[in-house]
Amino acid sequence: MEVQLQELIDRIKKDGVEAAEAEAEAILESAKEKAEKIISDAQAEADRILLNAKNENDRMVKSSEDAIRQAGRNLLISFRESVTRELNAIVSENITEVYSSQSLAKLIVTVVESWTSKPDAEDLSVILNSEDLKELEETLLAALKEKALKGITLKANDNFDGGFRISVNNGSAYYDYSAEAVVDMLSNYLSPRVTKLLKEA
Repeated sequence: MEVQLQELIDRIKKDGVEAAEAEAEAILESAKEKAEKIISDAQAEADRILLNAKNENDRMVKSSEDAIRQAGRNLLISFRESVTRELNAIVSENITEVYSSQSLAKLIVTVVESWTSKPDAEDLSVILNSEDLKELEETLLAALKEKALKGITLKANDNFDGGFRISVNNGSAYYDYSAEAVVDMLSNYLSPRVTKLLKEA
């Protein structure tokens, strides 16, 4: 009886130990799986954070580069506009100086001589603003008479400030030598030229 009881106790112990070992094994396996999942999830999260950080960094670098490029373009455009404005002011100032009374009279006589040498130029009219016409009429008439240039009419027109216009063949052809037209013409030449020079620099 004692032997049977001992066997029963030994079997219970053995079964209990085996059950406890099996349960411990299951607990360890479950803990291991959970730990692996936690590590895997943490790695995936770390990879996602790193990827987001890299993308954000790339975006910021590109945005900074774009901003620098745009600032460079803006600076160049501003510089070109500034140079063009300065050149336009210089051209305008020099045209105004050239179109002062004495210079203007000489220029008109030269242009009229050039026009009257053309066989198809008839009924030549020189158009000035009222103020210049009043100031230059005597000088011009004397100079034109001296050069034997007849059939030339002097007219007033206050639609422009300085310079003059030439009308030929009863107004069928019209040539603008006004200060504004000359400044525009020279500025149109200078602006592309300035742009080309700046690109070459």
